[in-house]
Amino acid sequence: MQQYEIVIVLTPLLSVDAAAEGIAKFSKILTDNGAEIVQEDNWGLRKLAYPIQKKTTGYYHLTEFRAPGDLINKLEIELRRDERVLRFLTIALDKHAIAYNEKKRSGAFNQKKSVKTEEAAN
Repeated sequence: MQQYEIVIVLTPLLSVDAAAEGIAKFSKILTDNGAEIVQEDNWGLRKLAYPIQKKTTGYYHLTEFRAPGDLINKLEIELRRDERVLRFLTIALDKHAIAYNEKKRSGAFNQKKSVKTEEAAN
């Protein structure tokens, strides 16, 4: 099974509960079809780089998952059919991206610089 990452941008007209419900729908599609969700990260309401359908903000959600390749087509068809979705992007991760995401999840990039300078001084 290949590892993927998908970012979904939902319309800002939704309430927080409705946005969560939309994301839960797509997560359920993944799990029902044999995918394993590695991580979900809700980025919340953010400004778009350019207007989409006369909207300047959107609810962003990132999901990292392992799935068979044929599932991606089914998921993207459902995303295109849903009127709440402004944009989405699915990316197949290579071994370097998987390693980077694992380091990011473990907190390797969140260490303070003062700790590193103290270690270098010793």
